[in-house]
Amino acid sequence: MESKITIKKIQDLLIKGVQTIHVDDDTSRRMWWASLEVIQKDFLSQNCQQGGIWVASPLPALNDKKFFKKLNGWLWSPEGFPYFQKENAGFLPVNHSAKIKNDLNFISNYKVLNLSQKDGYEPFLMIITPNFQCILSIIGEKDKKILLMKCDEESLKISIELIHAKLNQENYDEGVKFRQAINNLGMLNINNQFEKIFWPTLSAKLAKLGPNHNIQNYLKNDEQNEKITEAKLLRAISHEVRTPLATIRTLISSTLKKYNMDESMRNRLIQIDNECNEQIDRFGLIFNAAELVSNESPSSNNLAKINLAEIFNKLSPLWNKQLNRRGISLKIDIPSQLPQILSDSEKLELMLRGLIDKNTRGLHEGSTLILELRPAGQKLKLQLKVQKLNSKNKEIPKIDNGSDLGPVLNWNPQTGSLQLSQNATQKLLASLGGHVTQRRDAGLTVFFPISDSN
Repeated sequence: MESKITIKKIQDLLIKGVQTIHVDDDTSRRMWWASLEVIQKDFLSQNCQQGGIWVASPLPALNDKKFFKKLNGWLWSPEGFPYFQKENAGFLPVNHSAKIKNDLNFISNYKVLNLSQKDGYEPFLMIITPNFQCILSIIGEKDKKILLMKCDEESLKISIELIHAKLNQENYDEGVKFRQAINNLGMLNINNQFEKIFWPTLSAKLAKLGPNHNIQNYLKNDEQNEKITEAKLLRAISHEVRTPLATIRTLISSTLKKYNMDESMRNRLIQIDNECNEQIDRFGLIFNAAELVSNESPSSNNLAKINLAEIFNKLSPLWNKQLNRRGISLKIDIPSQLPQILSDSEKLELMLRGLIDKNTRGLHEGSTLILELRPAGQKLKLQLKVQKLNSKNKEIPKIDNGSDLGPVLNWNPQTGSLQLSQNATQKLLASLGGHVTQRRDAGLTVFFPISDSN
C-alpha cells in the first residue's frame, strides 16, 4: 500500500542535513512574518505577472489580493476555514486578519483541501513562478523552531513531486490541475542567487523590529512604543468587530438564496447586510490607520495611475443609497476630461467611503454633502463640503466638537461617533498620494498628484 504523503513528511525531508539554530515560538513567528513580507514585497511582486502556483498550509500565507488573482493556489487548512479556531495556527500573516471579509472571495481563486492531524500545523509555503521560486516553512517542537528557506533546484523538484503525489492521493482532479499548472510554466529559471539575497534582507528587516538603543532617542522611542501598543489594540478590536459582521453577512447571503420570504423580510435582511458592510468598511479603515501609525515610514511605492472620476461614478449609487437612508442628499460636481492621478485604487475607495461617513455623521435630514473635483495646477483637487441643516431646515455652520483619543481615533460625545482623527486621516491620505487641507467650517480638501502621462 502506498504510504500517505503529509505536509510534515515533506517538511522533515527538506530539513535533513540543514545546520541552523533553534528559536522560541515568538521569535519564529516574527521571523515567519518578516520572511513573508520580504518574499512578497521584494521578490514575488516583480515576478507574479507571468503566473505561477502557490501551495500553503495551514493558512494562505500570501496577503495581497493581486497574488490570488495572478497565481493558482492549493491550501491545506483545518475544517471550517476561514473561521476555524486558530490555536494551532499561530503563524497568521501579520496583516492577513485585516482582510478577513475578503477570505470568502479568495476561496474561489484557490482550492481549499482538508488538513489532517498527520499533516501538522507548522506553516508551509511553496511558490513557483517562471523566474522566482522558494519554499518557506517553520519546523520543530515548541520553543525549538527552525526557519527553513529552500530555493535550490533539487529541493524544488522533490517538493513539486511530493505535492503532486499528495494531491493525487487526496483529490485526483486537483492533482491533474496542479501538474498542468506546473507544465504551463515551461522551463523554470532557477535563481540560485536568491538565497544570498534573502538572508541579509531578512536580517535587516528583523533588525528594524528591535529597539533603538541610542540614549538620546529614549523619550521618542517610549512615545512611539505607546503609539504602536495602541495601534495593536485597535487592530485587534477591529478584527474582533469585523469577523462576526462578516459571518452575519455570509449567513444573510445564504438565507436570501435558500429561502422564499415576503418582500418586507427580504428588504429587512438586505438593510442589515448593508449596515454590516458599512461597519466592516469603517473598521477596515481604522485597521489601516492603526497599521500606518505602527510603521515609522509608510510606503507609497505602490501608487499607480487611476481615474478618480470613474471611481466617483462607480461608487455614487452606493453612496446615494447609504446617505438616502439617513435623509441626506449627495451632490457630485465633476467636469469632463479630468486628468488621471497617482494613488491606490482599492485603498482609496475605502478611504473615500470613510471620508463620506466621517463628514455626514450627526447631520440632520435635509442636509447635503457636496463632492467636487477640479484641476489645480499639477494637482487634482477634491473638496467635500457640507450644507448642514438643523431641525427647522435652517443652514448652520459645521462645528467639530470631537476630541482625539490618541493618534488614530476621534470621539464626538454629541453624536456618539467614533471616527478617524484628523492626524490619522492625513496620514492615510498621504500614503495614497493625497495632501489634506482642512479648516474649521470649510470642509475637507485633498490634493492628489496628477500622473505625468495620461
